[in-house]
Amino acid sequence: MHANAGLFEDEDARNAILDLRKKLEDVKAYDIRNDGEIEKIKRNMLDQSNALEGLRSEIANLRGEKDALAKELSDTQKKLKDVTRVFDSRLVKLEPLVVNVDGREFTAEQAEKKDFEVALELFKKGDFQSSSNALSDFLRRYSQSGYKLSALFWLGNAQYANREYKEAISNFKLLLSIDSSSLRAAEAMLSISNCQLDMKDTKAAKKTWEEIIKTYPDSEAAGAAKERLARFK
Repeated sequence: MHANAGLFEDEDARNAILDLRKKLEDVKAYDIRNDGEIEKIKRNMLDQSNALEGLRSEIANLRGEKDALAKELSDTQKKLKDVTRVFDSRLVKLEPLVVNVDGREFTAEQAEKKDFEVALELFKKGDFQSSSNALSDFLRRYSQSGYKLSALFWLGNAQYANREYKEAISNFKLLLSIDSSSLRAAEAMLSISNCQLDMKDTKAAKKTWEEIIKTYPDSEAAGAAKERLARFK
């Protein structure tokens, strides 16, 4: 019986060892399977990390392109503003101006206005010959100008100063024929009488004074004409 008991114990021990070995093998198999899963997870994570890095790189590139496009757009807008500003300034220079000269309001080109003012400035400086030339040229180039009456008046005065009496009288009379109600009309007629006196034609001058008094009785020119008539009686 003792021998049987020993055999039983050996069998139990062997079974226990076999069971332990099986468990160890099961653990090893589980570890192997887990290692495979872990490796798989690691690979998935690595793939996701690489994909994420790729996305980051692509986003960075897109941001760079966006910044470049934004800068290009900003530069283009600035250039457009500069071009528009230059165009507007040139357009303003070309636009006609509304001017008021000798009681007359009219539109004039900017170059036209400048040319008249240059010619008049020469007269004011006492350069009567240059002024006469400039005003004559002005009237040729701007024959329909709103400055025409004023240009004729100052041209006549420049010619009078240059002792070109006939030419001066001709331009004063042209002024009167265009508009006898002009603000400069009475003064132009008085200037005609000055030319006539300097030409020693007192009779013609007296006739002109009488006409001034009759046509423009309330003007300063009429007052001057009365004084001269009284002096030459």
